[in-house]
Amino acid sequence: MELLASYNEQVGALVLGNAPQNAKYTSHQIQKEILHVFARNVQSSIHHEIGDARFCLIVDEARDESRREQMALVIRFVDRSGFIRERFLDIVHVKDTTTATLKEEISFVLSHHNLEVQNIRGQGYDGASNMRGEWNGLQALFINDCPYAYYVHCLAHQLQLALIAAAREISDVHTFFQNLIFIINIVSASCKRNDELRAFQTTTIEHLVDIGEIETGKGVNQVGGLQRPGDSRWSSHFKSIAV
Repeated sequence: MELLASYNEQVGALVLGNAPQNAKYTSHQIQKEILHVFARNVQSSIHHEIGDARFCLIVDEARDESRREQMALVIRFVDRSGFIRERFLDIVHVKDTTTATLKEEISFVLSHHNLEVQNIRGQGYDGASNMRGEWNGLQALFINDCPYAYYVHCLAHQLQLALIAAAREISDVHTFFQNLIFIINIVSASCKRNDELRAFQTTTIEHLVDIGEIETGKGVNQVGGLQRPGDSRWSSHFKSIAV
């Protein structure tokens, strides 16, 4: 704080002059307010960069660590110099992933940042039915409002699905992941089995540390949980066997 205050006379007068002992700014509430100010400044800069240009939407949802459904919104556009830009605009909590809820939240975010729905010229989502549905999907609802908002299936999801389809043609790989999903379901369904797995992981890690097979340090060798492989989740198959 003293370093930052030294670069600004007004901040220095407040922090160093009026409240040298109390202006720590480390409370949870104050930090949240500071981050909120930073976020609004970044979003304002993005809106200024877009201006009145046409843009594309890239949207996806995922659960966070607290099991809350979060929707990320990315804007893709051509700037004034003719370069294609992608900007992460916002992330919002959604109570469910129904088409109506997602459209309402996206429209609210765009309106909040003074971005017109009529300026949408493309939509990029995954292949879920609530996103790509021809009649009731999210892309269909936006096309009703803006007929030029063409939908394109996310290329990353397409590549993931192509890799999954190719891997399933190899019987050994297909059988392995079938059995793996079965094991994950069995272990995850029981708290006792899950605790036994964590205890075994802890013992294994301690043994490997003792014999020098793995290194120790902050944030490494954590005891993790089981993750189900998902066809549309990138690298989930690797994570399901790496935990």
